[in-house]
Amino acid sequence: MLYWLLYPLAGRFGAFNLFRYITFRSGGAVVTALIISFLVGPRLIGWLKAKQKEGQPIRLDGPEGHLLRKRGTPTMGGFLILLAVIVSTLLWADLSNPYVWVVLLVTAAFGVIGFFDDYMKLTNRSHNGVAARAKLALEIVVAAAACVALAFIMPAPLANSLAVPFFKNVLFELGWFFIPFGSLVIVGAANAVNLTDGLDGLAIGPAMIAAGCFVLIAYLVGNSIFANYLELHHVPGAGELAVFCSAMVGASLGFLWFNAPPAMVFMGDTGSLAIGGALGTISVVIKHELVLAIIGGLFVLEAVSVIVQVASFKLTGRRIFRMAPLHHHFEQKGWEEPTIVIRFWIIASILAIAGLATLKLR
Repeated sequence: MLYWLLYPLAGRFGAFNLFRYITFRSGGAVVTALIISFLVGPRLIGWLKAKQKEGQPIRLDGPEGHLLRKRGTPTMGGFLILLAVIVSTLLWADLSNPYVWVVLLVTAAFGVIGFFDDYMKLTNRSHNGVAARAKLALEIVVAAAACVALAFIMPAPLANSLAVPFFKNVLFELGWFFIPFGSLVIVGAANAVNLTDGLDGLAIGPAMIAAGCFVLIAYLVGNSIFANYLELHHVPGAGELAVFCSAMVGASLGFLWFNAPPAMVFMGDTGSLAIGGALGTISVVIKHELVLAIIGGLFVLEAVSVIVQVASFKLTGRRIFRMAPLHHHFEQKGWEEPTIVIRFWIIASILAIAGLATLKLR
């Protein structure tokens, strides 16, 4: 919005020329999202506490310590993330860019799905919210619609293609299989982040790291000079997503202020599904779907631990881990919650560096 309002006045006021630069507007998005988080956060948390007398329902089959430490903590804090990201993006991004709208709409839609799931949990006083199949079906519909839109928006040969890291100028034509593949990436990312959100600060830290990486990648991919130099697939217009990713970094940092151990609020599915859906959609736009699996490798590990646990128990009757997702396994081994969170952040940082290395290793 500010780009439309102020940049046309650059001829009269030279300072407004700054609004043409993605880097300047990305910085503005970070600061704006952070300010919104700090201003709205305390009031939102107070309102959520007043409405949710008993806080988020705690799983009885989860770690025993959670029943004592986390009882009474409100959920749906992801609304703060959504508010900060959406408002900051609308203020600082070029709203004529179709990629911005696709990512915004997917983020909002997944946030709404997560909101209803959280609402059902609170209403039923159970950790079971919307039926799993119904929730998954809604996620697939949203993701598929986004992929169809991107298939028409993106230029050939990038549309309906898969880029492979470490190999320059390699594109695998997927045809219409791009839609189920892209949907899998988006839905998979959303649920992987959701599974990771089990300890105070655990999910928001790696999400912020991943968003920070995508700030750089989106900017490089959207800039023809840098893309050609690094031998990346240039996606015209994708650089504008750096503003959205920057807003997510600021919103994540602001939310972490309230979600750091001991958490004052949980993000709930409202936040985790929205964050994961956003990261997945961005990776599809900038043709770094496989790199997302590296940068967001911690989310992948958490999701795989659940898949392996369920498969092993169904096939052999035995469990691989003491409890899944993976962070609960280490809780059962006696690790303190802050220790798990910080060590997982370290792992996420290492994986992020490995993911960024793919930009040059070609």
